[in-house]
Amino acid sequence: MRAHRIDRPADLDVVRDSYDRVADNYAHMVLTRGIGDIRSHPWLKASVDAFADTVSGLGPVLDVGCGPGTVTAYLAGRGLDVSGVDLSPRMIENARRLHPQCRFDVASATELDLEEASLGGVLGWWSLFNLPRDVLPQVLALFARALKPGGHFITATHVGDEDAVRTEAYGGVPVRWTTHKWRPEQLVELIERAGMRPVAELRLPADEQSGPGCVVMAERSA
Repeated sequence: MRAHRIDRPADLDVVRDSYDRVADNYAHMVLTRGIGDIRSHPWLKASVDAFADTVSGLGPVLDVGCGPGTVTAYLAGRGLDVSGVDLSPRMIENARRLHPQCRFDVASATELDLEEASLGGVLGWWSLFNLPRDVLPQVLALFARALKPGGHFITATHVGDEDAVRTEAYGGVPVRWTTHKWRPEQLVELIERAGMRPVAELRLPADEQSGPGCVVMAERSA
């Protein structure tokens, strides 16, 4: 059965083009400076390790908004049957180049055709904050529907009371996207309404690279 249709964000094409422009710089920064590499951040690594342990053996795992595939490849190294998708074709080109052993496809979170109860796990790892406030709940409902009983969802995102419009990123490349920030309790409520039961939450203070963030892991409700 095909999932219900999700509203297409009005700025989807602009956001895609922006990530295409920064893709090469971002991939280079991952390799040279460890940007986005969870192995350099013990608490983020611990969160992803806990997710991997929890969903191991439950079935396929989908990394939505995988970028250059850093976390996808890490999970594959943990033995998971994982694949990645990203809105940006250039991000996917870099992911395939850097991690040829993994499976990657071009797709927006709003355009996924996921079968009900088909996945053991879903990640939205620092990748869902560009979704408009009225679209994110629809995507979360899709993820909940796609998870098997006992399957888990993990997300990491930026925390705040106001959205931020980006005009440059990753080495001064011109971009145009909005970072939609959520308070942790708001995000948890959205996840619950989507049909998932939050099981863990990690709050991250601002550091020299970014503002405050949070990680939430949730299980598909029975």
